[in-house]
Amino acid sequence: MTSNKKIIKALLIISSLQFLIGIFVLIVAAIRLFGEVNSLIFVTAGIMICSSIVSIFVLYAFYQNQNNNLEESMKNLEELNTKLRAQRHDYLNHLQVIYGLLELEEYEEAKKYMAPVFKDIMKLSKALKTKQPAVNALLQAKMEAAEKESIDFYLEVRSDLKHISVEPWDLCKILANLIDNAITALSEKENEKQLHVEIWEDKEKYYFCIYNNGPVIPEENINHIFNQGFTTKKEEGHGMGLAIISRILKENNGQITVSSKEEKTSFQVEIPKMTF
Repeated sequence: MTSNKKIIKALLIISSLQFLIGIFVLIVAAIRLFGEVNSLIFVTAGIMICSSIVSIFVLYAFYQNQNNNLEESMKNLEELNTKLRAQRHDYLNHLQVIYGLLELEEYEEAKKYMAPVFKDIMKLSKALKTKQPAVNALLQAKMEAAEKESIDFYLEVRSDLKHISVEPWDLCKILANLIDNAITALSEKENEKQLHVEIWEDKEKYYFCIYNNGPVIPEENINHIFNQGFTTKKEEGHGMGLAIISRILKENNGQITVSSKEEKTSFQVEIPKMTF
């Protein structure tokens, strides 16, 4: 990440110098306008200036986008840190209550009291299994978002994502969009709502499978859901998430497959490991 910033800054400096040289050449040529000045000088200087302006704009936009992604990741990490501190405080209180119940030999009451506390601990431990802090923070945040919607969130992590080739913020975009879409789909369901997130790896790839028991995606829509702007929702602002996922995966030689049938809609992402 640091090396990327250095490269972008270096390219910005080079483009700025190119812009200044182009201006200088144009000024010199203009001063000598009444002499024998080749028109090619004006054309060359104009091309240099236009090229520099475009390069500076594109590089600045890319640099700004990276900063925004970094800020979003930092925000998720700060929220996770706050959550961990709050839970540490709560767990100390829980231990005191459980210890008191055991002293009173209220074993059944202690067991009942421990059940939801243990469940909360297991949720958090599952979300902290990877070596990508931003991903850990995101998974924890999405678990809480699903819980607020009365959705049963099942997380299974069997990889530390140590050698993944995608930048952490891009991986978070992929997971966030897929999980948010699943939560939205399940919000339309009245009875049992289940959302599963599975992460694993083999020798060559990392796999991310997000599936739910929400409504079926019509077959005629599956071929279009990754097109920018395509959405079945009436509200404005939708139809971008899956297009963003498709772009990120294309840039990183990844792929996504979709399957939707009664009681199970699945999105599976495959991303190659880094080669050394």
